[in-house]
Amino acid sequence: MKFFTSQISYFLSNRNTKVNIKRLFRFLGALSALIIAYSVIFHFIMLYEGQQHSWVTGFYWTLTVMSTLGFGDITFTSDLGRAFSVIVLLSGMISLLILLPFTFIEFFYAPWLEAQSKARAPRELPEDTKNHVIITHFDPITKSLIEKLDQYNYEYVLLVTDLPKALELYDEGYRVVFGDLDDPDTYKQLRVEQAAMVVSIGTDMVNSNISNTVRELDEDVTIVTTANSADSVDLLKMAGADHVIQLGQMMGKTLSRRTISQDSRVHVVGRFEELVIAEATADGTPLVGKTIAQSNLREELNINVVGVWERGNFIKPTPDTLINKESVLLLAGSVEQLRSYDEYMAIYGSNDKPVIIVGAGRVGRGTAEAFEERGMDYRVIEKDPDRVCDNDKYILGGGEDIDILKKAGIEEAPCIIMTTHDDDMNVYLTIYARRLRPDIQIISRATLQRNVSTLHRAGADFVMSYATMGANVIFNILERNDVVMIAEGLNVFNLETPKSLVGKTLLESNIRKDTGCSVLSIKQNGQQKINPHPETKLNPDSELVLIGNVEQESQFMNLYFEER
Repeated sequence: MKFFTSQISYFLSNRNTKVNIKRLFRFLGALSALIIAYSVIFHFIMLYEGQQHSWVTGFYWTLTVMSTLGFGDITFTSDLGRAFSVIVLLSGMISLLILLPFTFIEFFYAPWLEAQSKARAPRELPEDTKNHVIITHFDPITKSLIEKLDQYNYEYVLLVTDLPKALELYDEGYRVVFGDLDDPDTYKQLRVEQAAMVVSIGTDMVNSNISNTVRELDEDVTIVTTANSADSVDLLKMAGADHVIQLGQMMGKTLSRRTISQDSRVHVVGRFEELVIAEATADGTPLVGKTIAQSNLREELNINVVGVWERGNFIKPTPDTLINKESVLLLAGSVEQLRSYDEYMAIYGSNDKPVIIVGAGRVGRGTAEAFEERGMDYRVIEKDPDRVCDNDKYILGGGEDIDILKKAGIEEAPCIIMTTHDDDMNVYLTIYARRLRPDIQIISRATLQRNVSTLHRAGADFVMSYATMGANVIFNILERNDVVMIAEGLNVFNLETPKSLVGKTLLESNIRKDTGCSVLSIKQNGQQKINPHPETKLNPDSELVLIGNVEQESQFMNLYFEER
Protein backbone atom coordinates (compact mmCIF):
# COMPACT_ATOMS: atom_id res chain seq x y z
CA MET A 1 0.00 0.00 0.00
CA LYS A 2 2.86 2.35 0.89
CA PHE A 3 4.50 1.62 -2.47
CA PHE A 4 1.20 2.28 -4.31
CA THR A 5 0.79 5.55 -2.43
CA SER A 6 4.31 6.66 -3.39
CA GLN A 7 3.49 5.88 -7.03
CA ILE A 8 0.35 8.02 -6.89
CA SER A 9 2.23 10.78 -5.10
CA TYR A 10 5.02 10.91 -7.67
CA PHE A 11 2.57 10.61 -10.58
CA LEU A 12 0.44 13.52 -9.39
CA SER A 13 3.42 15.66 -8.39
CA ASN A 14 4.96 15.43 -11.84
CA ARG A 15 4.54 18.78 -13.60
CA ASN A 16 3.67 17.04 -16.88
CA THR A 17 0.95 14.88 -15.41
CA LYS A 18 -1.76 17.57 -15.39
CA VAL A 19 -0.93 18.58 -18.95
CA ASN A 20 -1.07 14.96 -20.12
CA ILE A 21 -4.38 14.33 -18.39
CA LYS A 22 -5.89 17.45 -20.01
CA ARG A 23 -4.73 16.24 -23.43
CA LEU A 24 -6.21 12.81 -22.81
CA PHE A 25 -9.55 14.23 -21.74
CA ARG A 26 -9.65 16.59 -24.74
CA PHE A 27 -9.19 13.62 -27.04
CA LEU A 28 -11.86 11.63 -25.22
CA GLY A 29 -14.18 14.63 -25.44
CA ALA A 30 -13.65 14.93 -29.19
CA LEU A 31 -14.24 11.19 -29.61
CA SER A 32 -17.43 11.36 -27.58
CA ALA A 33 -18.70 14.28 -29.70
CA LEU A 34 -17.98 12.29 -32.86
CA ILE A 35 -19.92 9.27 -31.54
CA ILE A 36 -22.90 11.48 -30.63
CA ALA A 37 -22.82 13.13 -34.07
CA TYR A 38 -22.78 9.75 -35.84
CA SER A 39 -25.71 8.55 -33.65
CA VAL A 40 -27.80 11.59 -34.67
CA ILE A 41 -26.97 11.18 -38.36
CA PHE A 42 -27.83 7.47 -38.14
CA HIS A 43 -31.27 8.36 -36.78
CA PHE A 44 -32.09 10.75 -39.66
CA ILE A 45 -30.77 8.44 -42.43
CA MET A 46 -32.87 5.60 -41.04
CA LEU A 47 -35.95 7.87 -41.14
CA TYR A 48 -35.06 8.67 -44.74
CA GLU A 49 -35.11 4.93 -45.56
CA GLY A 50 -38.41 4.48 -43.72
CA GLN A 51 -36.92 2.76 -40.72
CA GLN A 52 -37.45 3.97 -37.19
CA HIS A 53 -35.08 3.21 -34.34
CA SER A 54 -34.53 4.61 -30.86
CA TRP A 55 -31.67 6.93 -29.93
CA VAL A 56 -30.11 4.12 -27.88
CA THR A 57 -30.12 1.93 -30.98
CA GLY A 58 -28.29 4.67 -32.90
CA PHE A 59 -25.64 4.84 -30.20
CA TYR A 60 -25.34 1.06 -30.21
CA TRP A 61 -24.97 0.91 -34.03
CA THR A 62 -22.31 3.65 -34.03
CA LEU A 63 -20.15 1.85 -31.46
CA THR A 64 -20.40 -1.55 -33.17
CA VAL A 65 -19.40 -0.09 -36.55
CA MET A 66 -16.62 2.17 -35.24
CA SER A 67 -15.14 -0.71 -33.24
CA THR A 68 -15.36 -2.93 -36.37
CA LEU A 69 -17.54 -5.44 -34.49
CA GLY A 70 -20.42 -4.94 -37.00
CA PHE A 71 -22.99 -7.40 -35.72
CA GLY A 72 -25.13 -6.89 -38.92
CA ASP A 73 -28.47 -6.82 -37.12
CA ILE A 74 -29.05 -3.22 -38.24
CA THR A 75 -28.19 -2.23 -41.83
CA PHE A 76 -28.84 0.50 -44.35
CA THR A 77 -30.53 -0.23 -47.67
CA SER A 78 -29.72 2.99 -49.53
CA ASP A 79 -26.41 4.08 -51.08
CA LEU A 80 -26.41 7.10 -48.77
CA GLY A 81 -26.68 4.88 -45.72
CA ARG A 82 -23.98 2.54 -46.92
CA ALA A 83 -21.63 5.47 -47.69
CA PHE A 84 -22.26 6.78 -44.20
CA SER A 85 -21.46 3.31 -42.79
CA VAL A 86 -18.10 3.34 -44.59
CA ILE A 87 -17.27 6.78 -43.16
CA VAL A 88 -18.17 5.64 -39.65
CA LEU A 89 -16.13 2.44 -40.07
CA LEU A 90 -12.98 4.22 -41.31
CA SER A 91 -13.11 6.99 -38.72
CA GLY A 92 -13.69 4.38 -36.03
CA MET A 93 -10.64 2.38 -37.12
CA ILE A 94 -8.50 5.50 -36.96
CA SER A 95 -9.86 6.97 -33.74
CA LEU A 96 -10.63 3.86 -31.65
CA LEU A 97 -8.08 1.36 -32.88
CA ILE A 98 -5.13 3.66 -33.53
CA LEU A 99 -5.39 7.10 -31.93
CA LEU A 100 -7.07 6.08 -28.67
CA PRO A 101 -4.51 3.36 -27.66
CA PHE A 102 -1.54 5.55 -28.53
CA THR A 103 -3.03 8.57 -26.79
CA PHE A 104 -3.78 6.52 -23.69
CA ILE A 105 -0.29 5.02 -23.64
CA GLU A 106 1.52 8.31 -24.20
CA PHE A 107 -0.46 10.52 -21.85
CA PHE A 108 -1.37 8.11 -19.09
CA TYR A 109 0.07 4.59 -19.19
CA ALA A 110 3.69 5.50 -19.96
CA PRO A 111 3.80 8.26 -17.29
CA TRP A 112 2.24 5.85 -14.85
CA LEU A 113 4.91 3.21 -15.55
CA GLU A 114 7.57 5.88 -15.13
CA ALA A 115 6.03 6.84 -11.81
CA GLN A 116 6.14 3.17 -10.77
CA SER A 117 9.83 2.93 -11.65
CA LYS A 118 10.81 6.20 -10.02
CA ALA A 119 8.90 5.29 -6.91
CA ARG A 120 11.12 2.17 -6.67
CA ALA A 121 14.31 4.21 -7.03
CA PRO A 122 14.47 6.52 -3.98
CA ARG A 123 15.05 10.22 -4.53
CA GLU A 124 16.22 11.11 -1.05
CA LEU A 125 17.75 9.70 2.13
CA PRO A 126 16.15 9.69 5.57
CA GLU A 127 16.76 12.89 7.52
CA ASP A 128 18.76 11.10 10.21
CA THR A 129 21.36 9.73 7.76
CA LYS A 130 24.86 10.73 8.96
CA ASN A 131 28.54 10.03 8.23
CA HIS A 132 27.74 8.39 4.90
CA VAL A 133 29.74 8.42 1.67
CA ILE A 134 28.08 9.89 -1.43
CA ILE A 135 29.31 8.25 -4.64
CA THR A 136 28.38 9.98 -7.90
CA HIS A 137 29.51 7.36 -10.42
CA PHE A 138 29.37 3.59 -10.63
CA ASP A 139 32.37 1.88 -12.23
CA PRO A 140 34.94 -0.79 -11.25
CA ILE A 141 36.67 1.63 -8.86
CA THR A 142 33.56 2.63 -6.93
CA LYS A 143 32.33 -0.97 -6.98
CA SER A 144 35.53 -1.99 -5.16
CA LEU A 145 35.12 1.02 -2.86
CA ILE A 146 31.59 -0.07 -1.93
CA GLU A 147 32.89 -3.54 -1.06
CA LYS A 148 35.49 -1.91 1.20
CA LEU A 149 32.87 0.33 2.83
CA ASP A 150 30.64 -2.68 3.49
CA GLN A 151 33.59 -4.51 5.04
CA TYR A 152 34.11 -1.67 7.53
CA ASN A 153 30.38 -1.00 8.07
CA TYR A 154 30.34 2.44 6.45
CA GLU A 155 27.06 3.68 5.02
CA TYR A 156 27.06 4.88 1.42
CA VAL A 157 24.67 6.04 -1.25
CA LEU A 158 25.13 5.74 -5.00
CA LEU A 159 23.81 8.66 -7.05
CA VAL A 160 22.61 7.45 -10.47
CA THR A 161 21.24 9.70 -13.21
CA ASP A 162 19.91 6.97 -15.51
CA LEU A 163 16.65 5.47 -14.25
CA PRO A 164 16.97 1.96 -15.80
CA LYS A 165 20.53 1.72 -14.42
CA ALA A 166 19.35 2.97 -11.03
CA LEU A 167 16.63 0.31 -10.92
CA GLU A 168 19.09 -2.37 -12.02
CA LEU A 169 21.55 -1.46 -9.25
CA TYR A 170 18.70 -1.17 -6.76
CA ASP A 171 17.55 -4.69 -7.59
CA GLU A 172 21.15 -5.91 -7.14
CA GLY A 173 21.14 -4.66 -3.57
CA TYR A 174 23.00 -1.35 -3.85
CA ARG A 175 21.80 1.68 -1.92
CA VAL A 176 20.76 3.92 -4.80
CA VAL A 177 19.24 7.38 -5.15
CA PHE A 178 18.00 8.64 -8.49
CA GLY A 179 18.83 12.25 -9.32
CA ASP A 180 20.86 14.77 -11.31
CA LEU A 181 24.58 15.27 -10.72
CA ASP A 182 24.48 19.07 -11.09
CA ASP A 183 21.28 19.75 -9.13
CA PRO A 184 21.83 21.27 -5.64
CA ASP A 185 18.46 19.86 -4.53
CA THR A 186 19.78 16.37 -5.23
CA TYR A 187 22.61 16.80 -2.72
CA LYS A 188 20.24 18.36 -0.20
CA GLN A 189 18.12 15.22 -0.47
CA LEU A 190 21.31 13.16 -0.03
CA ARG A 191 21.94 14.99 3.28
CA VAL A 192 25.32 16.25 2.06
CA GLU A 193 25.65 18.52 5.09
CA GLN A 194 25.75 15.35 7.25
CA ALA A 195 27.92 13.24 4.92
CA ALA A 196 31.49 12.15 5.63
CA MET A 197 32.65 12.31 2.02
CA VAL A 198 31.61 12.94 -1.58
CA VAL A 199 33.40 10.85 -4.23
CA SER A 200 33.34 11.85 -7.90
CA ILE A 201 35.35 9.97 -10.52
CA GLY A 202 33.79 11.21 -13.75
CA THR A 203 35.44 13.40 -16.35
CA ASP A 204 37.41 16.40 -15.15
CA MET A 205 34.63 18.77 -16.24
CA VAL A 206 31.91 16.76 -14.50
CA ASN A 207 34.06 16.47 -11.37
CA SER A 208 34.56 20.23 -11.39
CA ASN A 209 30.82 20.89 -11.66
CA ILE A 210 30.01 18.45 -8.85
CA SER A 211 32.71 19.94 -6.60
CA ASN A 212 31.35 23.44 -7.15
CA THR A 213 27.76 22.36 -6.51
CA VAL A 214 28.58 20.47 -3.31
CA ARG A 215 30.92 23.14 -1.96
CA GLU A 216 28.21 25.80 -2.31
CA LEU A 217 25.98 23.72 -0.07
CA ASP A 218 28.55 22.69 2.53
CA GLU A 219 32.03 24.00 3.25
CA ASP A 220 33.14 21.14 5.50
CA VAL A 221 32.32 17.88 3.71
CA THR A 222 35.37 16.12 2.23
CA ILE A 223 35.30 16.03 -1.58
CA VAL A 224 37.49 13.47 -3.39
CA THR A 225 37.82 13.49 -7.18
CA THR A 226 40.01 11.95 -9.84
CA ALA A 227 41.87 13.91 -12.50
CA ASN A 228 42.58 12.59 -15.96
CA SER A 229 44.88 15.50 -16.76
CA ALA A 230 47.62 16.98 -14.60
CA ASP A 231 46.43 20.43 -15.69
CA SER A 232 43.06 19.73 -14.04
CA VAL A 233 44.44 19.16 -10.54
CA ASP A 234 44.62 22.85 -9.58
CA LEU A 235 41.30 23.61 -11.29
CA LEU A 236 39.52 20.87 -9.36
CA LYS A 237 40.96 22.12 -6.09
CA MET A 238 39.80 25.62 -6.97
CA ALA A 239 36.34 24.16 -7.61
CA GLY A 240 36.27 22.82 -4.06
CA ALA A 241 37.85 19.36 -4.13
CA ASP A 242 39.93 18.51 -1.06
CA HIS A 243 41.75 15.57 -2.63
CA VAL A 244 42.47 15.16 -6.35
CA ILE A 245 43.83 11.74 -7.32
CA GLN A 246 45.80 10.97 -10.49
CA LEU A 247 45.29 7.23 -10.59
CA GLY A 248 47.18 6.72 -13.84
CA GLN A 249 50.33 8.26 -12.43
CA MET A 250 49.97 6.33 -9.16
CA MET A 251 49.49 3.05 -10.99
CA GLY A 252 52.53 3.76 -13.16
CA LYS A 253 54.73 4.34 -10.11
CA THR A 254 53.41 1.18 -8.47
CA LEU A 255 54.18 -0.95 -11.52
CA SER A 256 57.64 0.57 -11.95
CA ARG A 257 58.49 -0.16 -8.34
CA ARG A 258 58.22 -3.90 -8.92
CA THR A 259 60.67 -3.98 -11.79
CA ILE A 260 63.72 -6.22 -11.56
CA SER A 261 66.32 -4.00 -13.19
CA GLN A 262 69.25 -1.68 -12.85
CA ASP A 263 70.06 -1.89 -9.13
CA SER A 264 69.02 -3.53 -5.91
CA ARG A 265 68.18 -0.47 -3.85
CA VAL A 266 65.00 -0.39 -1.81
CA HIS A 267 61.88 1.27 -3.18
CA VAL A 268 59.63 2.74 -0.51
CA VAL A 269 55.96 1.69 -0.75
CA GLY A 270 54.60 3.19 2.44
CA ARG A 271 55.32 4.90 5.73
CA PHE A 272 53.79 4.72 9.17
CA GLU A 273 55.58 7.49 11.01
CA GLU A 274 59.03 5.99 11.70
CA LEU A 275 58.19 2.63 10.13
CA VAL A 276 59.07 2.35 6.44
CA ILE A 277 57.79 -0.44 4.16
CA ALA A 278 59.97 -1.04 1.12
CA GLU A 279 60.65 -3.56 -1.62
CA ALA A 280 63.97 -4.70 -3.02
CA THR A 281 64.89 -7.17 -5.77
CA ALA A 282 67.30 -9.96 -4.90
CA ASP A 283 68.57 -10.57 -8.41
CA GLY A 284 72.30 -9.92 -8.73
CA THR A 285 72.92 -9.71 -4.96
CA PRO A 286 74.68 -12.10 -2.57
CA LEU A 287 71.26 -12.89 -1.07
CA VAL A 288 70.37 -15.23 -3.95
CA GLY A 289 70.64 -18.85 -2.88
CA LYS A 290 70.50 -18.06 0.85
CA THR A 291 67.69 -18.59 3.33
CA ILE A 292 66.22 -15.72 5.34
CA ALA A 293 68.21 -16.88 8.37
CA GLN A 294 71.43 -17.08 6.36
CA SER A 295 70.96 -13.54 4.99
CA ASN A 296 71.56 -12.11 8.51
CA LEU A 297 69.59 -8.98 7.55
CA ARG A 298 67.95 -8.78 10.96
CA GLU A 299 71.14 -9.41 12.87
CA GLU A 300 73.39 -7.07 10.87
CA LEU A 301 70.96 -4.32 9.77
CA ASN A 302 67.96 -4.87 12.09
CA ILE A 303 65.73 -5.13 8.99
CA ASN A 304 62.82 -7.55 9.03
CA VAL A 305 61.87 -9.48 5.89
CA VAL A 306 58.08 -9.54 6.25
CA GLY A 307 57.34 -11.09 2.87
CA VAL A 308 58.78 -12.53 -0.31
CA TRP A 309 57.29 -12.32 -3.79
CA GLU A 310 57.89 -15.30 -6.03
CA ARG A 311 56.39 -15.09 -9.53
CA GLY A 312 53.30 -13.25 -8.33
CA ASN A 313 52.86 -15.32 -5.16
CA PHE A 314 53.28 -13.68 -1.77
CA ILE A 315 55.05 -15.85 0.80
CA LYS A 316 55.15 -15.13 4.51
CA PRO A 317 58.73 -16.04 5.21
CA THR A 318 60.17 -18.42 7.73
CA PRO A 319 63.87 -18.66 8.65
CA ASP A 320 64.16 -21.45 6.06
CA THR A 321 62.57 -19.54 3.16
CA LEU A 322 64.99 -19.60 0.21
CA ILE A 323 65.76 -16.37 -1.67
CA ASN A 324 65.82 -16.94 -5.44
CA LYS A 325 66.86 -14.81 -8.40
CA GLU A 326 63.24 -13.82 -9.04
CA SER A 327 62.52 -12.97 -5.40
CA VAL A 328 61.32 -9.52 -4.41
CA LEU A 329 61.80 -8.87 -0.70
CA LEU A 330 59.28 -6.90 1.33
CA LEU A 331 61.26 -5.14 4.06
CA ALA A 332 60.25 -3.29 7.22
CA GLY A 333 62.53 -0.95 9.11
CA SER A 334 63.44 2.63 9.89
CA VAL A 335 64.83 5.14 7.40
CA GLU A 336 68.33 4.61 8.78
CA GLN A 337 68.05 0.83 8.59
CA LEU A 338 66.89 0.86 4.99
CA ARG A 339 69.59 3.37 4.11
CA SER A 340 72.11 0.92 5.47
CA TYR A 341 70.61 -1.76 3.24
CA ASP A 342 71.06 0.54 0.23
CA GLU A 343 74.70 1.16 1.12
CA TYR A 344 75.20 -2.58 1.36
CA MET A 345 73.33 -3.59 -1.81
CA ALA A 346 73.41 -0.62 -4.21
CA ILE A 347 76.68 -1.75 -5.78
CA TYR A 348 74.99 -4.82 -7.15
CA GLY A 349 73.17 -4.53 -10.44
CA SER A 350 70.95 -6.99 -12.16
CA ASN A 351 70.48 -5.73 -15.71
CA ASP A 352 71.25 -2.48 -17.50
CA LYS A 353 69.03 -3.22 -20.52
CA PRO A 354 65.88 -1.11 -21.11
CA VAL A 355 62.58 -2.12 -19.57
CA ILE A 356 59.74 -2.47 -22.10
CA ILE A 357 56.48 -0.62 -21.46
CA VAL A 358 53.48 -1.58 -23.63
CA GLY A 359 51.06 1.32 -23.90
CA ALA A 360 51.54 5.09 -23.61
CA GLY A 361 48.29 5.97 -21.91
CA ARG A 362 48.11 7.58 -18.48
CA VAL A 363 49.47 4.47 -16.75
CA GLY A 364 52.20 3.91 -19.32
CA ARG A 365 53.34 7.53 -19.18
CA GLY A 366 53.25 7.38 -15.38
CA THR A 367 55.50 4.31 -15.48
CA ALA A 368 57.92 6.04 -17.86
CA GLU A 369 58.04 9.13 -15.61
CA ALA A 370 58.88 6.93 -12.61
CA PHE A 371 61.77 5.36 -14.55
CA GLU A 372 62.97 8.81 -15.57
CA GLU A 373 63.07 9.87 -11.92
CA ARG A 374 65.11 6.79 -11.05
CA GLY A 375 67.44 7.20 -14.02
CA MET A 376 66.38 3.87 -15.53
CA ASP A 377 66.32 3.13 -19.24
CA TYR A 378 63.09 2.06 -20.92
CA ARG A 379 61.28 1.69 -24.23
CA VAL A 380 57.59 2.44 -24.78
CA ILE A 381 55.55 0.63 -27.45
CA GLU A 382 52.43 2.50 -28.59
CA LYS A 383 50.04 2.11 -31.56
CA ASP A 384 48.60 5.63 -31.44
CA PRO A 385 50.95 8.06 -33.26
CA ASP A 386 49.54 10.99 -31.24
CA ARG A 387 50.92 9.43 -28.05
CA VAL A 388 54.37 8.67 -29.41
CA CYS A 389 56.93 11.23 -28.29
CA ASP A 390 59.62 12.33 -30.67
CA ASN A 391 62.53 10.56 -29.04
CA ASP A 392 64.29 7.21 -29.23
CA LYS A 393 62.48 5.79 -26.18
CA TYR A 394 59.12 5.58 -27.97
CA ILE A 395 58.39 3.01 -30.69
CA LEU A 396 55.33 3.20 -32.93
CA GLY A 397 53.65 -0.18 -33.24
CA GLY A 398 51.80 -2.95 -31.42
CA GLY A 399 53.07 -5.15 -28.63
CA GLU A 400 51.84 -8.23 -30.50
CA ASP A 401 54.28 -7.52 -33.38
CA ILE A 402 57.47 -9.57 -32.97
CA ASP A 403 59.52 -7.10 -35.00
CA ILE A 404 58.39 -4.23 -32.75
CA LEU A 405 59.22 -6.27 -29.66
CA LYS A 406 62.68 -7.06 -31.02
CA LYS A 407 63.21 -3.40 -31.79
CA ALA A 408 62.29 -2.62 -28.17
CA GLY A 409 64.82 -5.19 -26.96
CA ILE A 410 62.62 -8.13 -25.90
CA GLU A 411 65.52 -10.57 -26.29
CA GLU A 412 67.55 -8.97 -23.48
CA ALA A 413 65.06 -6.86 -21.51
CA PRO A 414 64.80 -7.76 -17.82
CA CYS A 415 61.13 -6.86 -17.64
CA ILE A 416 58.05 -6.03 -19.74
CA ILE A 417 55.14 -4.03 -18.31
CA MET A 418 51.59 -4.21 -19.77
CA THR A 419 49.80 -0.92 -19.10
CA THR A 420 46.90 -0.90 -21.58
CA HIS A 421 43.34 -0.48 -20.27
CA ASP A 422 42.25 -3.53 -22.29
CA ASP A 423 42.49 -6.60 -20.03
CA ASP A 424 42.02 -8.97 -22.99
CA MET A 425 45.01 -7.39 -24.71
CA ASN A 426 47.09 -7.58 -21.52
CA VAL A 427 46.29 -11.28 -21.12
CA TYR A 428 47.20 -11.96 -24.77
CA LEU A 429 50.47 -10.02 -24.54
CA THR A 430 51.38 -11.73 -21.27
CA ILE A 431 51.00 -15.18 -22.84
CA TYR A 432 52.94 -14.00 -25.90
CA ALA A 433 55.80 -12.51 -23.88
CA ARG A 434 56.06 -15.57 -21.63
CA ARG A 435 56.33 -17.79 -24.71
CA LEU A 436 59.04 -15.59 -26.23
CA ARG A 437 61.01 -15.18 -22.99
CA PRO A 438 60.25 -17.73 -20.25
CA ASP A 439 62.72 -15.98 -17.92
CA ILE A 440 61.50 -12.38 -18.38
CA GLN A 441 59.67 -10.59 -15.57
CA ILE A 442 56.12 -9.71 -16.62
CA ILE A 443 54.21 -6.99 -14.80
CA SER A 444 50.65 -6.09 -15.77
CA ARG A 445 47.87 -3.71 -14.95
CA ALA A 446 44.33 -5.08 -14.67
CA THR A 447 41.42 -2.73 -15.22
CA LEU A 448 38.94 -5.12 -13.62
CA GLN A 449 39.64 -6.95 -10.38
CA ARG A 450 38.19 -10.20 -11.73
CA ASN A 451 40.96 -10.43 -14.35
CA VAL A 452 43.82 -10.40 -11.82
CA SER A 453 43.85 -14.19 -11.41
CA THR A 454 43.54 -14.63 -15.20
CA LEU A 455 46.66 -12.54 -15.76
CA HIS A 456 48.55 -14.54 -13.14
CA ARG A 457 47.54 -17.77 -14.90
CA ALA A 458 48.66 -16.26 -18.21
CA GLY A 459 52.16 -15.87 -16.77
CA ALA A 460 52.34 -12.45 -15.11
CA ASP A 461 54.65 -12.17 -12.11
CA PHE A 462 52.88 -9.18 -10.64
CA VAL A 463 49.39 -7.75 -11.29
CA MET A 464 47.81 -4.63 -9.87
CA SER A 465 44.13 -3.86 -10.27
CA TYR A 466 43.30 -0.29 -11.24
CA ALA A 467 39.95 -0.60 -9.49
CA THR A 468 41.31 -1.94 -6.22
CA MET A 469 44.10 0.61 -6.03
CA GLY A 470 41.69 3.49 -6.63
CA ALA A 471 39.27 2.16 -4.03
CA ASN A 472 42.04 1.78 -1.44
CA VAL A 473 43.31 5.32 -2.01
CA ILE A 474 39.84 6.79 -1.49
CA PHE A 475 39.17 4.61 1.55
CA ASN A 476 42.45 5.67 3.11
CA ILE A 477 41.36 9.30 2.84
CA LEU A 478 38.07 8.43 4.53
CA GLU A 479 39.79 6.56 7.34
CA ARG A 480 42.50 9.23 7.63
CA ASN A 481 45.16 6.57 7.92
CA ASP A 482 48.07 5.28 5.90
CA VAL A 483 46.83 1.92 4.68
CA VAL A 484 49.23 0.83 1.97
CA MET A 485 48.28 -1.52 -0.84
CA ILE A 486 51.38 -3.64 -1.36
CA ALA A 487 49.81 -5.67 -4.13
CA GLU A 488 46.43 -6.86 -5.26
CA GLY A 489 44.69 -8.07 -2.11
CA LEU A 490 47.67 -7.40 0.22
CA ASN A 491 47.60 -4.40 2.56
CA VAL A 492 49.61 -2.88 5.37
CA PHE A 493 47.19 -1.20 7.77
CA ASN A 494 47.08 0.28 11.26
CA LEU A 495 44.44 -0.17 13.97
CA GLU A 496 44.03 0.48 17.66
CA THR A 497 44.89 -2.50 19.83
CA PRO A 498 41.71 -4.52 20.50
CA LYS A 499 40.63 -4.40 24.14
CA SER A 500 40.71 -8.19 24.39
CA LEU A 501 44.46 -8.16 23.65
CA VAL A 502 45.45 -5.45 26.13
CA GLY A 503 47.89 -6.78 28.71
CA LYS A 504 49.00 -9.68 26.56
CA THR A 505 52.33 -10.05 24.81
CA LEU A 506 52.52 -10.38 21.04
CA LEU A 507 53.27 -14.04 21.51
CA GLU A 508 50.26 -14.52 23.77
CA SER A 509 47.90 -12.57 21.47
CA ASN A 510 48.11 -15.23 18.72
CA ILE A 511 47.27 -12.56 16.14
CA ARG A 512 49.10 -14.37 13.37
CA LYS A 513 47.64 -17.73 14.35
CA ASP A 514 44.05 -16.47 14.66
CA THR A 515 43.93 -14.02 11.73
CA GLY A 516 46.97 -14.63 9.53
CA CYS A 517 48.08 -10.98 9.96
CA SER A 518 51.61 -10.13 11.07
CA VAL A 519 52.48 -7.21 13.37
CA LEU A 520 55.13 -4.91 11.86
CA SER A 521 55.27 -2.27 14.58
CA ILE A 522 53.65 -1.13 17.80
CA LYS A 523 53.15 2.48 18.82
CA GLN A 524 52.68 3.00 22.54
CA ASN A 525 53.65 5.67 25.04
CA GLY A 526 54.42 7.98 22.12
CA GLN A 527 57.12 5.68 20.75
CA GLN A 528 57.03 3.34 17.79
CA LYS A 529 58.68 -0.06 18.16
CA ILE A 530 59.63 -1.37 14.71
CA ASN A 531 59.80 -5.14 14.33
CA PRO A 532 58.81 -5.59 18.00
CA HIS A 533 60.02 -8.48 20.11
CA PRO A 534 57.45 -11.29 20.65
CA GLU A 535 57.49 -10.58 24.40
CA THR A 536 56.36 -6.96 23.88
CA LYS A 537 53.26 -6.31 26.02
CA LEU A 538 50.29 -4.48 24.47
CA ASN A 539 49.07 -1.37 26.32
CA PRO A 540 45.54 0.14 26.24
CA ASP A 541 46.63 3.14 24.14
CA SER A 542 48.83 1.19 21.73
CA GLU A 543 48.41 1.10 17.97
CA LEU A 544 49.30 -1.83 15.72
CA VAL A 545 50.63 -1.79 12.17
CA LEU A 546 49.81 -5.09 10.48
CA ILE A 547 50.23 -6.78 7.12
CA GLY A 548 47.73 -9.23 5.63
CA ASN A 549 45.66 -10.07 2.60
CA VAL A 550 42.00 -9.14 2.18
CA GLU A 551 40.73 -12.31 3.85
CA GLN A 552 43.14 -11.96 6.77
CA GLU A 553 42.25 -8.29 7.25
CA SER A 554 38.56 -9.23 7.23
CA GLN A 555 39.22 -11.98 9.75
CA PHE A 556 40.95 -9.48 12.03
CA MET A 557 38.03 -7.04 11.71
CA ASN A 558 35.43 -9.74 12.35
CA LEU A 559 37.31 -11.03 15.38
CA TYR A 560 38.09 -7.71 17.03
CA PHE A 561 35.69 -5.21 15.42
CA GLU A 562 33.57 -4.58 18.50
CA GLU A 563 36.68 -3.58 20.38
CA ARG A 564 37.96 -1.36 17.60
